[in-house]
Parts: sequence; structure tokens; C-alpha cells
Amino acid sequence: MNNTQSNNYDVAICGAGPAGMALAALLVQRGAAPERVVLIDAKTLDAAGNDPRTLALSWGSRQILEQVGAWPVPATPIHEIHVSRKGQFGRSMITRDEQRVPALGYVTRYGDIVTVLGALCERLGIATLRPARVTGIDETPDEVRLALADGRAVTAAVAVQAEGGLFGEQADKAKTRDYGQTAIIAQVHTSAPVAHRAYERFTSEGPLALLPQDDGYSLVWCVRPENAPALLALSDNEFLARLGDTFGGRLGRFTAATRRLAFPLGLNAGMAGSARTAAIGNAAQTLHPVAGQGLNLGLRDATVLARLLARGATPATLAEYAALRRQDRDLTVRLTDTMARVFANESPLQAVLGLSLAAIDMAGPARGVLAELMMYGRR
Repeated sequence: MNNTQSNNYDVAICGAGPAGMALAALLVQRGAAPERVVLIDAKTLDAAGNDPRTLALSWGSRQILEQVGAWPVPATPIHEIHVSRKGQFGRSMITRDEQRVPALGYVTRYGDIVTVLGALCERLGIATLRPARVTGIDETPDEVRLALADGRAVTAAVAVQAEGGLFGEQADKAKTRDYGQTAIIAQVHTSAPVAHRAYERFTSEGPLALLPQDDGYSLVWCVRPENAPALLALSDNEFLARLGDTFGGRLGRFTAATRRLAFPLGLNAGMAGSARTAAIGNAAQTLHPVAGQGLNLGLRDATVLARLLARGATPATLAEYAALRRQDRDLTVRLTDTMARVFANESPLQAVLGLSLAAIDMAGPARGVLAELMMYGRR
């Protein structure tokens, strides 16, 4: 790993996750000197590479990774997305054939994508400080000074927060929402899997997603927080039976599950930034996992910011970035926020929503609009 001795850069990127490393690589690809771009992360690359979390990549995100030279990554392609509402008439099916793409998206692991991107950044000679934790930030009219936990300091023309929390007091400006849902995640297997088909099943407590991964599925089951402890405490057989009751029999029986984990769900969607700082990816917006748009939005952030920073690391560049990204961000946030809230209740609207799924399925143009938003965002 290229642990640099310099302490002054044009662009300091705090967080060497997928969005941060993609930004660094795209910057160099667009002509930035690799020694003038620094990645700062609290984890070693080996530690990050062992992270088993599942990520959903859209077709548009694959195109971004191909552009930067970080494809292929180990991933399972999604050819179809089946959307339904539990207890209501109506469903919709989005297919790769109708959208004329090789895949609607891909299911990969965090560790796999950061390993590929980390090797790319190393080959490009991008300056890297890891493990190193940023503990403070001081912005002046001319530069940004980052204090590190080991006593070192890094200065840069601009700083980008690419993973984790927001810079300092900017966190207070973020729009937050508690969804009143907890996500239970695990890897599961079924007796009758359908290859390359993803499922999004809406229930009265929240969405239930099954993403094809290897020879099984990555499960994200959103439930009310008060119900999560009981589901976690069930035996595997009891949990699989409860999951089958909720999902239905489209995949036969649920036959196996890995250890279950639970996370509270909320929305953080502030347009964080200042004259010399910007936020991308999870640092700028933490979305509900419905529709799997978090990483994809972050990679689109990185693409636009790299194009602008390659012209100059200035406050004017960051202001232009914020303006250009507002429409895509706002639309994606509204889409995921609406799906997470409106579908997750027992109101009489559910019958209408079920019929709307049937209408979408019968109307090719409506399916196309939804598919394009999920694959590419707002262009």
C-alpha cells in the first residue's frame, strides 16, 4: 500500500470505501496527479476486504466501474426483479430483456468490490494513509486541515467525506427520519430457487428483499423494531418457517440461514458541504435499503465530482457539484422514502397500491421508467 510521507494535497478523500476509491481512481483517470490525491481510512485494505456485507450494483454502476477499470468484480447478475405486495392483488416484473441490457444489476460483497478498487488505486499510485482516523477538521478560506488520531495533520485544497458520518456540525443540518423499522439480514437458501431473479415483497411492517447471490439469496427483512428481537431469538427452523409465511411459496421452502444481524433504519439525506468540503455516498445520504440505491447513488456522486475536480479543486467547483447532483439525489431519496413509508402500513391505500403494481406490469412504458431510475438514476 502506498503510505505517503507528504502532508499536502489537492484533494483529501476521507473514507476508502467503494465511493471514495472510485472518486480517487476517476480523478487520476481524468488527469489528476496521483500523488496529489490522498485516501484516508481507519481500516487496512485487508480488513476492509474481509467485510461480508452484501451490496446491490445497478447496471449504471457497472458501467462506472468499467470506465475506471474496476470491473469485473465477483458478483451475481440480476436478470429479473419481481415486485409484489403481501395480501394484495397485483405484482410487477422488470426484466433485462425488456430493458435490453445484459443485467438489471448485480449482487456483490463489500469486501470484494473494495479489494478490486484498492488494487486499482495502488496500481495508479494514489497516495494512501491507512489505518488513519480523522479526528478533526479546520477550514480556512485557502485550505482544509485534517487532524489525524496519531497526531499527524493533512492539508488539502478540498476535502471529501466519502464514508461514515458527516463533517463536524454539518451533521446537524442533515434531514433525518426514523422509519420505525429494523432490517434483519442473513444469507438464506430455498428448495426451488429461481436463477438471477430478485424479489421485493412489501408487507405491513416494511419491505422484504431477496437478492440472488451465489447459490442462495441475500435477505433484507424490514420489520417493526419491537418484533425484531423475537425473530432474532427464534431457532433457524422457526425463523425459516416465519420467513416462508411472510414471503410465500414462490421459491419453495426456506431450507437454511446464516447468523442473523439487525440494524435500525433511518434516512439521512442532507446536502452536506461547505466552501471547501463535500460529501458523497453514505456520508451524504444514508437511504432505506428498499430498491438498493445507496451505493449506486454514491458512485454517481463520485463520477460527477471527479469530472469537476479534474478542472480545479476550488470552492466554485464544489458549489457546481452540489447544484448538479441535487436533482438525482432528491429524486432517488423521494423514491426510496416513499416506497419505504407508503407500502409499510395497513391503510386502505394498500389495495390501490396493489392495483398500481398490476398497472405498472401491464404498461411497458411505466415499467421502463421505474427500471431506468433503478439502473441509472436521474440523467
